[in-house]
Amino acid sequence: MRLLLLIVLAWPSLAQDFTQQLWEAVQPIYGETIRHPFLKGLTQGDLPGSRFQFYLEQDARYLGSFSRALSILASKAPKEEWAILLNRHAVETLEVERQLHQSLLDSGTGAVASAPTNLAYSNHLLVNVSQRPFGEGLAAMLPCYWIYWEVGKELKKRGSKRPEYQRWIDQYAGEDYGATVRQVLEVMNEEAAGMSPASRRNALRLFETSARYEYMFWDMAWREEQWPP
Repeated sequence: MRLLLLIVLAWPSLAQDFTQQLWEAVQPIYGETIRHPFLKGLTQGDLPGSRFQFYLEQDARYLGSFSRALSILASKAPKEEWAILLNRHAVETLEVERQLHQSLLDSGTGAVASAPTNLAYSNHLLVNVSQRPFGEGLAAMLPCYWIYWEVGKELKKRGSKRPEYQRWIDQYAGEDYGATVRQVLEVMNEEAAGMSPASRRNALRLFETSARYEYMFWDMAWREEQWPP
């Protein structure tokens, strides 16, 4: 009985710290991400322009899937204010981030097809927000928000010699974007308070998988990944 009481008393603080648990779980993945040559090339200014353009083209396509996934997730939100927030983010993804990408592209995305990693990551998000409970779907979406913010802040410290790379860095290091990420972190922590241990484990697994896809996305751009013949 005493042990049960301690568990019950500790539960709110455990839920409050859930996003911290998520972040600690992906530290090895994030460490490899921030050391990736694609990101190093952004700050050093020697990232080949063709690789940056490949990234922008693929990311512009990814944003369409990310926005659709947010809309699906919003439809499952247990609170009206969360639904409004996520639907707003879905619109902003297309209006704000896509505007940045298109302004940096040498040309439009045209008929560019999704690379294998891009397609796999997009499907991972769409499947899980559709089939899993709200909290688990949110955990799958969270690394795209959070890792970009952490990467942006880290690269901002180093800066870049190339204006187009610095502009990209500034977008994700900015306070407006940081406020957006904090909103989603608050939703995740609040939702975690009512999730079962099994659902929290699933959320952690999905968060880790998406964090790996974030690494793979930049690696995809570095290799200018193509479909096999």
